[in-house]
Amino acid sequence: MNNFKIINWLVWLVLVIIWNYGYPEASPLLDVIIAVILSFVSIILMRFIKK
Repeated sequence: MNNFKIINWLVWLVLVIIWNYGYPEASPLLDVIIAVILSFVSIILMRFIKK
């Protein structure tokens, strides 16, 4: 399970980086909102996998 947490975090990080490079014109507020949304998706995925 610990390996899955690390992989999950790395996927989240890669998605945030892709977002930042894919949409450089996005405002800082939008960057934060997307990072938070991706974080919630990551948390939900972790809970789903635990079951």
